[in-house]
Amino acid sequence: MATTTIQVPRETRDHLAELARERGVSIGQLVQALAAEQPTAAQRAERLAADREVARRLIGVDISDEEFDQAPDVLSNIYKIAAAKARAARDAAA
Repeated sequence: MATTTIQVPRETRDHLAELARERGVSIGQLVQALAAEQPTAAQRAERLAADREVARRLIGVDISDEEFDQAPDVLSNIYKIAAAKARAARDAAA
C-alpha cells in the first residue's frame, strides 16, 4: 500500500500520537479509522438512496424522494424523546 505524508501543526501531531497510543495503533491507523468514520457527501447520498429503496420495498409503496424529504424526521424525534426521558430520570434520581 502506498503511503503519503500529511503536514499538521505539532500540537495536532502530538494529540494524534497520544490518541493512537491509547488505542494501541499507529498514527496512520488512527487517521485511517477516523477518515473511515466520516463518509463523503457522495457516500452519504448513496447510503440515503439505498435506505430509501429498502423502505420502499418494505412498505410496498413507491414513495418519491420529494415525499421522503417532506416526511417528518421520525428517528430524530425518537432521539429527542429518549433524551428528555433520560434527563427526567436523572433529575428524579438527584
